[in-house]
Amino acid sequence: MLRRLFWLTVGLAIGFGSSFWMFRVLRETLARYTPEQVADDLAAALSRLVADVGSAVAEGRQAMAEAEAELRSSTRLS
Repeated sequence: MLRRLFWLTVGLAIGFGSSFWMFRVLRETLARYTPEQVADDLAAALSRLVADVGSAVAEGRQAMAEAEAELRSSTRLS
């Protein structure tokens, strides 16, 4: 009888614990995909993309200017 009570208690504890854990995970997942959160994530991703493209363009212009200066100095067309 005592063993049954022990295992019943263990089973209930595991059941309650896992249900609370799953409820927390589900709540966090639902909060992550609210329309406001998705819009904020999309806006942040777009602003990072704009910054990366701007940086790439600036780096490309700098490399182009250096290559042009090197070509002009090698052909002496300054």
